[in-house]
Amino acid sequence: MSIKAENLTYIYGEGTALEQYALKDVSFEIPDGQFVGLIGHTGSGKSTLIQHLNGLLKPTRGTVYYENEDIHGEGYDLRTLRSKVGLVFQYPEHQLFEVDVFSDVCYGPRNLGLAKEETEERARQALKQVGLKEKYWEQSPFELSGGQKRRVAIAGVLAMEPKVLILDEPTAGLDPRGRDEILEEISGLHRERKMSIILVSHSMEDIARYADRLMVMNRGEKVFDGEPKKVFEHCKELESIGLAAPQVTYIVHELRERGVPLGSGITTIEEAREAILRLLEQ
Repeated sequence: MSIKAENLTYIYGEGTALEQYALKDVSFEIPDGQFVGLIGHTGSGKSTLIQHLNGLLKPTRGTVYYENEDIHGEGYDLRTLRSKVGLVFQYPEHQLFEVDVFSDVCYGPRNLGLAKEETEERARQALKQVGLKEKYWEQSPFELSGGQKRRVAIAGVLAMEPKVLILDEPTAGLDPRGRDEILEEISGLHRERKMSIILVSHSMEDIARYADRLMVMNRGEKVFDGEPKKVFEHCKELESIGLAAPQVTYIVHELRERGVPLGSGITTIEEAREAILRLLEQ
């Protein structure tokens, strides 16, 4: 078991007239190597939840465990936790501050007390893994495009060699090509490093394509948790909380209503194409 939350509750402004629940009795376990999608409308508690998983926020009530240890227990080293549970914020500018890209990616491993040679080797490997060309390494990170900044932010976390990678809307504001490139790189990291991935996204298509498991948040509560195909069967319930299934799911449903014998559980374009081709071959 990698991460576990028990009855996680977080209240903004507790005891004041502005008291508001951001999380309410949220419980789950994420085993090693699982790719989890986390969705919910704005204000559903997604960002608050992920900031609890590496100790940036302390729960009002409830407990977060990493490898069976209470991360807020007496004597627990949160600094070590954050090297194992890496968080990439939605806006990469919040994580970039050094004079050049290479120095920025070196920052994390250097603060772990690693030797200069190992620090720089980790930085080189991380930058290569996210696909950022060497010609950009000596530039200021603030001179880069939005997609390149995200790559640098991800590389900075990867250089710490985390076991869990949490990404908050990593493709927000990117064009379709940039989005696909970032997601393919994240998927590749999941396969190659066997790390746990928690991907916060508004894109149902992205979740359907990459995630093994989907957790849905609404008003601070976890309302669905399971295999994406199973969760997307609850189209009406998702719509009632401002979400939806992938667009291809609605198209397949329409075709089925018109008599086309397509199976249920189709959530990606690739699956729909293969199912239609099989019908044409019959």
